[in-house]
Amino acid sequence: MDLALTDEQELLLESLDELLERECSESYVADLDATHRPPTTFRRAMHEAGFGSLGFPEEYGGTPSDAVTLCLLTERVARKGLNNGYGLELLQATDILEFGSEEQRQEVLGLLASGDVPFALGFTEPGAGSDSSAMATTAVHHDGQVTFNGTKTLITNALQSKYLLLMAKDPAVENAREAISMYLVPMDAPGITTNRLEKIVWQISDSCEIFLDDVTIPESCLVGVKGAGFKQLMRNFELERLVIAANCLGQAQCAFDDAASYAAQRVQFGKPIGSFQLIQLKLTDMAIKLENMRNFVLKTAWMVDQGLPLKSQGALCKRYTAMAAFEVADEAMQIFGGVGVTVGTRVSRLWRDLRGHRFGGGTDEIMVHIAGRQIVRDHS
Repeated sequence: MDLALTDEQELLLESLDELLERECSESYVADLDATHRPPTTFRRAMHEAGFGSLGFPEEYGGTPSDAVTLCLLTERVARKGLNNGYGLELLQATDILEFGSEEQRQEVLGLLASGDVPFALGFTEPGAGSDSSAMATTAVHHDGQVTFNGTKTLITNALQSKYLLLMAKDPAVENAREAISMYLVPMDAPGITTNRLEKIVWQISDSCEIFLDDVTIPESCLVGVKGAGFKQLMRNFELERLVIAANCLGQAQCAFDDAASYAAQRVQFGKPIGSFQLIQLKLTDMAIKLENMRNFVLKTAWMVDQGLPLKSQGALCKRYTAMAAFEVADEAMQIFGGVGVTVGTRVSRLWRDLRGHRFGGGTDEIMVHIAGRQIVRDHS
């Protein structure tokens, strides 16, 4: 595995840095967080510059790209302090490009190109988070239509999305996994209501409860094969974990850089606090964690590019980076002292947002379940 950047990667990162300098200033991100607004103008700029279509098939106006390059770009955007600023759009496109109809593909890619969020993932329910078999939202097919009833909760970007990529099950099918199908449901369909949930993390992304009361739309909303919704969703979970890990790495690097700069400038007892060994110890351990995270992310991305089975690798990578990144941000806040917890200080926002990644995309504990089960299987 060669860790050296290719000429193409160097050029892409240079171009991205120029765009970030123009479109993603620290004040811009801080304002989004304070006003709870999505980074729409930044997304549009990314798509106009060609970054938004990286990884898409050429027949849909995209440019093929490897996983390592996409992770490098994701990390670079996150290093500006922007949470989930790049990468997740590709996951959304992948779900539809792989399983959706031609009409669904054109619709989703068109929304992405305009800088909009095409859909929110309607998976989690009040009684079904990590336990997908407990899903209670139903989908009943009849006369060329399908009727949905149920409740989804903690759904990210529901208010800014045109569609809901809904996971629902046929109550007539006994096997819970085989009963689940995937649907692309318009958020303005009659019978859908939302309730925004206030939270302390990810302020640029809304989270909602979604209530579906006899929502009836044409069966053409089905994505992929009826009864294969869970398998289709799981297909891209490994890539999602990798994107989240790269995002965590970038935000942790941002927190580290801010803390190291503050330690070099903040004077106490007549000298910069960075000259004290306890602060140096924190910075040293933070640097080690960043190195480990970077190696973990790049190796996992390299495995994807080589077509190697990830088995436990994706879960291990996501668990370690989410936990280590939060630890880096927590130590960064400690270095800042009281200033670190004041509203408007970037390190406080990074601390909040990184805490969210320890359950978003799969909890720390579920990563243990996934990886641990595979480790035992490999040694039995």
